Amino acid sequence: MATDALALPRQLGRWVINATSHVGRVALLLADLARGLTEFRIWFPRAMTEAQNIGVGSLFIVLLISGFAGGVTALQAQYQFTGTIPVYFLAGVIVESIVLELGPVLTGLILAGRIGARYAAELGTMRVTEQIDALESLGRSPSSHLIIPRVVAGLIIIPALTVFADVVGIASGWFAMTQVLPISNADFAYGARTFWRSFDATFSVIKAFFFAGSITIISCYMGFNTQQGAEGVGRSTTGAVVSSSVLILLLDIVLTKLLLTT
Repeated sequence: MATDALALPRQLGRWVINATSHVGRVALLLADLARGLTEFRIWFPRAMTEAQNIGVGSLFIVLLISGFAGGVTALQAQYQFTGTIPVYFLAGVIVESIVLELGPVLTGLILAGRIGARYAAELGTMRVTEQIDALESLGRSPSSHLIIPRVVAGLIIIPALTVFADVVGIASGWFAMTQVLPISNADFAYGARTFWRSFDATFSVIKAFFFAGSITIISCYMGFNTQQGAEGVGRSTTGAVVSSSVLILLLDIVLTKLLLTT
């Protein structure tokens, strides 16, 4: 009975200790990143290469997902609201849904799986094969050579991909609406302008920037602290994708509350 009674507090204590340990390690990683920013000539060329790789490689899947999201949003809006509100209202619903929510969130979740898994696997493999240890033994900073380029590339490319996703999502929503509803281009434009606020586009980019930071930093952290060989690489990769996806959803709520709630 006493053992059973102590099991829950022990598990809770282990969870608190592990969470505190992760917070401390992430803080140390961020401090290393801040110090490594002074080595501009080292990380900048690598960051541009990483930006090109993830931008070109991710563009197709991001545009494909956003296109389907815009079309499905238009079709569902037509199903739910036809006959109850003016048809041009649906244009505002589609545009606001894409720009404020679906564009940045879907892009973030897709890239958490694609970029986050890649970063965690790359750095995890380098850790278990002692390549990072060799870099440190040569007096080189792993942060400026490996982590900063990936973080900077993500902070540049992910917001840009989100803008493309917003545009393609709106375009596909417009095309889907014109196929199922008697709406003209002028009506669609009028409905979109009726509900549009100048801060909406800025809010979409702000969310994408925070999502980019969560994806890159968590993935690099998980890969950089990989242990136990190939099994550890797989565990770090899975943990990076899951953790960054959960943090994206949490940031989505927090940023909406802070920036949109009046």
